This record gives sequence, C-alpha cells and structure tokens, in this order.
Amino acid sequence: MRYLIRNGEVIDGTGRRAFASDVLIEDGRIAEIAPSIAARDAEIIDASGRVVTPGFIDIHRHCDIAPLSDPGFGEIELRQGITTTIVGNCGLTPAPAPMSVRRQLYDYLEPVIGEVSDGVGFDSFGDYAKAISSLKLPLNMGFLAGVDSVKAAVKGFSSSPYTSDEISRAAAYVDEAMQAGAFGGSLGIMYLPECYSTASEIAQVVSPIAAYGGILSTHIRGEGDSLVDSVEEVLEIARSSGVRLNISHFKATGIRNWNSLVFKAIERIEKARAEGFPVTVDFYPYDGGSTTLQSLIPPSVMENDPDATLRKLSTADGRKRFVDALYGDNPGWDNMATSIGWDRVLVCSVLLDEDRYMQGRDMKSLSEDLGYDDPAYFAADLYVKEHGKVGIIVLSMSEADVEAIARLPYSAVISDSLYGGGNPHPRLFGSFPRFLRLFSRERGIVGYEEAIRKMTMLPAERMGLLDRGRLEPGMTADVLIFRKENFIDNADYSGRNGLATGMDDVLIGGVPVIRNGELVNREQGSFLLRK
Repeated sequence: MRYLIRNGEVIDGTGRRAFASDVLIEDGRIAEIAPSIAARDAEIIDASGRVVTPGFIDIHRHCDIAPLSDPGFGEIELRQGITTTIVGNCGLTPAPAPMSVRRQLYDYLEPVIGEVSDGVGFDSFGDYAKAISSLKLPLNMGFLAGVDSVKAAVKGFSSSPYTSDEISRAAAYVDEAMQAGAFGGSLGIMYLPECYSTASEIAQVVSPIAAYGGILSTHIRGEGDSLVDSVEEVLEIARSSGVRLNISHFKATGIRNWNSLVFKAIERIEKARAEGFPVTVDFYPYDGGSTTLQSLIPPSVMENDPDATLRKLSTADGRKRFVDALYGDNPGWDNMATSIGWDRVLVCSVLLDEDRYMQGRDMKSLSEDLGYDDPAYFAADLYVKEHGKVGIIVLSMSEADVEAIARLPYSAVISDSLYGGGNPHPRLFGSFPRFLRLFSRERGIVGYEEAIRKMTMLPAERMGLLDRGRLEPGMTADVLIFRKENFIDNADYSGRNGLATGMDDVLIGGVPVIRNGELVNREQGSFLLRK
C-alpha cells in the first residue's frame, strides 16, 4: 500500500529546521521526501497545518509483561506517539527466572512490571523473546538484559559476594540475552540483590555486551547525596567492560542537592565524553519520580530474602529497628524520607482493595489520619500489610535541574513508566506530549526540532535501531502527523490519568494504526532484535 502525506511541515528527527514537503510511503518504508510528489495511485493523507515526524522511541518503559497481561496494552503508548519502546530496564526483568526463585522474583517485580500470572515464566531471555515475538503487538518492542534479575537467578537475593563460578554463570546469562537479540543490558544498582554487587563484579558480568556492540543502561547506585560518586562508578564499570554507557533517568534527588550536584555530575560525564567515551543520559520531563516502597528501607534493615524483611518489619522490634535506621546515619544510601519529607512521598499503587483510598495521597497526611505519631511506623506497617507491593511517587527533583538536563545535547526523553497498576505516575500517560508542550512550546527550554530529535534519532542511534528515528528515504515508515498546539498531556499527580490527545495519525511500518484520531489497528508492531 502506498500513502502520500501532502502539505505537511516535516520535522525529520535530525534536529534540522522543519521544512514544507510531501512524504511518499511505499512497502512500509519512506520512498521519497520532496515537494509536490505525484500521487502514483497512493492514498492521500492531507497534513496541511500539521507536523510530520518520525514515531517517538521510548527506550525506558517497564511494559515487559503488559503484552501478555493487558488486552488494552498499546493505546496509552500510541496516543502519545510512541511507536517503539525498549523494555528490560533498571535491571528488573521477568527473565531469567528459574523455578527456584521465580515466584519470589515476580512478587518483587510486581510494583514495577505488573503481576506475572501463575503459569507464566521464563527460564532464559530467549524464552522471553520467543513468547513476546509470537504475539501481535500494538507497537514495536525491543529488550535489554536485566542484570538485577540475572543475579537473582544465579544466587537468589543473597548479600554475599559473587563467587568466580557465579560470575561466569551470570555473564553466560547476559551473553545468552545478546544472542537472543537484546539491544544491551541494564543495571539496577540501588535495588536488591544488585545493590550488594561491587563495580568490579558488575563489570565482569556485563562484559559480554561489548562483544555484540550493545549498550548498558543503568539505574545508578544513588541519585541523591552520592550522585557524583555513583556516576563515577558506572563510568568505571563501562570503561572496565568496554560497553557503551547510558545513564537512566538522570537527576539529582533531595532538596539539599538541588541546583548543585547535577552540575557536578554533568562535569564528570562531559569529561568522559571529551576523552572520547560517548556517554549519554535520559530523563523524564517531571519533577517527581516513581519507585517502590521497598526503596525506603535502609540497607542495614533489609534481609537477603524479601520475605525475611517482611517478617522482621511485622515485629515490634523490627519496626523500631527500621525507624531508628531510617532516621540514623546511612552513608552511601539515598534516604528519600528524610531528604524530601514524608509529605512529598505519595502512595500510587497498592495490592489490597481496602487500601485503594490511599492511592494519590501523601504518607504524612495518611499517617496522621490513621493515628500514627510518625509516618515511618505507618510506612513499615503498610509495607507488611501489602506484602511489599506498594508503588510510590516521590516529588524529589528541582524543575531547574530537569530543565538543565533537557538542554544537554546528549539527553534523550523517556517515560520510565511503571505498570504496577493503581494510580500510576502521570509519565505513563503523557511524557512525550508534555515535553513538547511544556519544555518546548511554553517554556522554550529546547527548540521544537531539537525536542523531536531527543525522542527519535538520538534514542534510535544509542540503541542501534538503524532503520528508525529519522524521516529519510529507505527508513522504516514509523510516522506521526499532528497539530502542535493540539497535542497535549492530560495526566497529573492528582490521579487525573487521561490519555494524551491530539495525535491525529500514526503509521507503523507504513500502515495506519491511528487514523484521524481513531485507533484502528493494534497488531502492526514488531518484536525488534539487535542487528
């Protein structure tokens, strides 16, 4: 099928200035871009008054399981122009999951990737790739090898160091993922059990990625007081292993760190770039992040087994130890409760129906309403009651810091969307239209063409998506058509979770999936493998 997009304002993804042109699509690819192209029996799409861009590429979502569990998966993404996403981020992946740790791992991952049904499981990354590639997908998906899950597969949630044999087994899992078509690997160094790993151990585990030319995307160890040291740590891991590096959801958390630490971290990154080491970062266009309640438990209180932590916190002594540790000295650990305050920690997802009323409310006011003298005791009780399956939003960042990161020429836009249900962070619904609306059109932080580049060509090049991210002849025809002023986000922290609006036409592989604002096709996506 041929489609001729006429009279549009083409923003080709490279950062170049927009230009008036027609775009001809044939056999799923861009065939020609030029003024006044002859129709050649093509179906005409009139783009007058609208922009024509490449499909947006979100290299950081946590929808690993959504194609298997959510019949409506895809509309949230397509409505904001996302035609390709990369899963397997923050080290937290549903593979590998041998039976010895499967249920424990999937319970641990639930607030991030959502519930994994009984009977669903993946012994290897290849098993996962086979399962997802067999589905009819609404958008394109690729994957990374999650090293946090790899460690759990090799040695459970133990805090003991890797043995040499365990490092070999972990590296073999990473190599298997690359052979199965992964675009690289991901780290979650602040999460169990990877938080116990040293930089040297991690470098050995991820070293197979370099042989395949893959990328390492990393949730660093600390994003608050230890931000600069944590950036230095992943730079050293990348240098030692030889992999290309991308720092995930780059930011500085904690009020006392605003408007200072992020610039020191940028200095370290730009020093590495000047030395020929092509480090990149990504970010989401919000001043709040989202994680799990478990991230508020000090390392000194965590047990090797998450169930053991639950048992500890269910006792009076364990609760007191948690509270004492939380308000004590925790070198090298980001203490979100004390660095931003309980009133900036919102409950966004819970497991039990009776606690649904908590979603969207802050921990301080909830604890007061429930008669607690200290929100820390409420946090411990909620963690136990919900079996650890609590998602939170942390209003932890300075808008000025986020704007500074947005201006970096090597920063890509992501959503970091969690799929754990409840009252999710608005970034799930609106990261990409919000960035264009707020950071480009309204605030002028970056020009519109540069904003599009951060969502198309830049992430495509970093991931090795060689035939996407730009509008030029020969490229796969993942194409968006919309009116700038109409394309807006409709979700916020209050729990207003409206879909993005204003995306008029979306084509994936040259086939319309949204036409005149109507979702018409949920089966045009592909499972992408590294080439």
